[in-house]
Amino acid sequence: MIDFTSCAVNKFKAYGGANGNKINISYEGTSYMLKFPPTPSKSKAMSYTNSCISEYLACHIVKLFGIPAQETLLGTYTDKRGKEKVVVACRDFTADGKRLMEFAHLKNTCVDSEQNGYATELSSIMKAIEEQALIPAVELREFFWDMFVIDALLGNFDRHNGNWGILIDEQKQTAEIAPVYDCGSCLYPQLGVEQMEKVLNSEDEINHRIFVFPTSAILENGKKISYFDFISSLQNEECNRALTKIVGRINMEEINKLIEDTPAISPMQRDFYKTMIAERKEKILDYSMELLMKQGTKQADKEKSLELGQDISM
Repeated sequence: MIDFTSCAVNKFKAYGGANGNKINISYEGTSYMLKFPPTPSKSKAMSYTNSCISEYLACHIVKLFGIPAQETLLGTYTDKRGKEKVVVACRDFTADGKRLMEFAHLKNTCVDSEQNGYATELSSIMKAIEEQALIPAVELREFFWDMFVIDALLGNFDRHNGNWGILIDEQKQTAEIAPVYDCGSCLYPQLGVEQMEKVLNSEDEINHRIFVFPTSAILENGKKISYFDFISSLQNEECNRALTKIVGRINMEEINKLIEDTPAISPMQRDFYKTMIAERKEKILDYSMELLMKQGTKQADKEKSLELGQDISM
């Protein structure tokens, strides 16, 4: 565990967002945003939440799939009251002069959109991706759906238009998709160890946290999208392609090793994270992939029958 307490603080840089306090520090000559655990909203009895652990784990898991993600370091910070907290340091990817343009801000530049930048209706997001002129629409849609499927695996309930976006270099007039960041809402961050144990001891509790919540923050027809319902419906071809890609890259041995090697978490937490990721993989992604493969087989059989029928008629 890295002790960030003595790191130099840059008081001229500040960050937005609602989930916990944030300061900018320099660690080994590199700029990092240091995120502190937020005050829990569900249980006032909890002293802190696990969002910093979630941030660290989720970003590292995203990288295992070959998708760029923010570099994160786990450590501790002792405040002036002498209270030590588990914190996560997120490497500042704007330190080299680039500027982050949240997708919400990019969406606001699409003057034909009927919704504002922070509105998360899926059709509005897709329309904005088509209308924006910084990144090829095909590339940005592919990134969006890859991120959506990964968020389904990790149970992210708060991937909105303000926590993904584009890196802009105004001087060079260039733009690139920002690495996946702000993953503190993955992996059930507000569950304490006792609640985790309760979930693991009940198949109903596990299933409730797979099929009922968390949902996506993205809306379809005004309702938050159920990851299971949407992905297993196979209704979106680009989502299907992302599903195929991500499922093909999941290595549970690597994910479990990452969790085992993570400091500052209890054996119960390790079991919980490994179990819930495996369960979400099996019951959402693997299930949907099986449906997709069956659909492909039926389509191939149909095309073969049509070809045979055509040969006979000739």
